[in-house]
Amino acid sequence: MNRRLLTILLIAFVIAGFCAWLVYRLVGVRVAASKPVATVQVVAAAKDIPLGAVITKADLTTITIAGAAPKGAILKTDDAVGRGVISEIYQGEPVFESRLAGIGSGGGLAPTIPQGMRACAVRVDEVVGVSGFVIPGMRVDVLVSGNPPNPGNNTQGEETQTLLQNIEVLSAGTSITKDAEGKAQQVQVVNLLVTPEQAESLSLASNGLKIQLVLRNPLDTQIAKVPPTAMGNIFSPTAPAPGAAAPRRATGGGGHKPAPKTYTVTITNGSKTTEEKFATPEGQH
Repeated sequence: MNRRLLTILLIAFVIAGFCAWLVYRLVGVRVAASKPVATVQVVAAAKDIPLGAVITKADLTTITIAGAAPKGAILKTDDAVGRGVISEIYQGEPVFESRLAGIGSGGGLAPTIPQGMRACAVRVDEVVGVSGFVIPGMRVDVLVSGNPPNPGNNTQGEETQTLLQNIEVLSAGTSITKDAEGKAQQVQVVNLLVTPEQAESLSLASNGLKIQLVLRNPLDTQIAKVPPTAMGNIFSPTAPAPGAAAPRRATGGGGHKPAPKTYTVTITNGSKTTEEKFATPEGQH
């Protein structure tokens, strides 16, 4: 066979093979694109659902997402209806089990309290300064002011001390929601999330003592050692603390010098007698 013909046939086979491979790739991509992707429907919020609300069917809708359902997502509307919200859910957001109270717990404040903790109410009309800015989720310190029992003779008047530190605000006011603009509301009661022991301390402090909340940075979790402050320390910053020894007065460099010690010598000259005074050696300088 002619060598030139063989070369032409070989080139033709190469071109045909490349075209076949190209057609295969194009057809494969289109087949893969037309293959249906697995989807799943999950329950989502039809509107913003505030903390403490009880979910109704009108609050819910369903959305379709690609792939498998997220862990903890609720797939049936009936599984969410009638349950309380323990963390605010926003419109279009899937509803998760972790955002809802247990079945039968109802709504309001109680389902939001973790096990082993308590919600202790503090009257905000006794709180000065930050009452309008205390909203759920913030961290506060609790200060108490009053006259300590059995002050004795060293009392310096009313004292203030830090009773609790880094306490979470569970709710504010009779409603645990914000106003329409998302701002803090002027409230009368603030509920603090505390342990049973801390709840006892707050209960005692609210009986006759003034309570004040102090805002703190939520990232600042350090517990500071703060000594009590007395009224006398504020008006007399240089006064010694109760029970402290009075400062000693310096003895050198001031006042009158002590008189030097002397001794008397009697001199008799005939019938005449005289007395002379001389300083002792330790009295001379």
